[in-house]
Amino acid sequence: MEPLWHSIVQGLHGIGIHLDDRAAGSIAAAGTQGSGAMDLPNLVALAAALGWASGFRLYAVVFLVGAAGQAGWIALPPGLAVLQHPVVLIASGVLLGVEFFADKIPGVDSLWDLMQSVIRIPAGAALAAGALGADGAMAATLAALLGGTLAATSQATKTTTRAAINTSPEPFSNLLASLFEDGLVVGAVWLAVTHPFVFGGALLIALALMAVVTVTLFRFLRAAWRRLSIFLSGSPKAV
Repeated sequence: MEPLWHSIVQGLHGIGIHLDDRAAGSIAAAGTQGSGAMDLPNLVALAAALGWASGFRLYAVVFLVGAAGQAGWIALPPGLAVLQHPVVLIASGVLLGVEFFADKIPGVDSLWDLMQSVIRIPAGAALAAGALGADGAMAATLAALLGGTLAATSQATKTTTRAAINTSPEPFSNLLASLFEDGLVVGAVWLAVTHPFVFGGALLIALALMAVVTVTLFRFLRAAWRRLSIFLSGSPKAV
């Protein structure tokens, strides 16, 4: 199949409009740039991925997407173009480094999650809105609701999981969980950009599993807190 820019040039020639090499080259460059633009399924999948992944690793999401846009791997929508600005890349890269190590230290990870909980959800909503903002205010609003909800869901699962893991004295489960989350963020963004429909199905499965895990671990933590309260108060166990 001929590239779109070539068809345009040939069509203009057919109606008697002949372009010089410079004009034809400009149309070719515009056609090449436009061909990398995301279609609607990719944008929706990217919005969902940014919201969901922000609940795990906000700064990794900002840095990865911005770096991919700067390198030309992803044609970022206008609402996310700021992520590839050098200043934003440097800031998000520094915060990514801090978060990477803080998230792998037992106890520090839960404190970090507590500090970041007020940032991740609105940031996830803003990133999702940026992905679809060019399609109108209604699309941006719906995307923000989607992104914020997904960020809150993943944030709740992460916080609950880490609190349960931190009840164990050994540090390796914490490290493995953190590395797993790192891989989830990279995989989610990649899958959303390259295979949006596959990502959609995987996200639905992940949300169902996360709901089960969150409820189960919440019950575990509640029971552990009750046992700790009884132990600290010195009250005898109920028969």
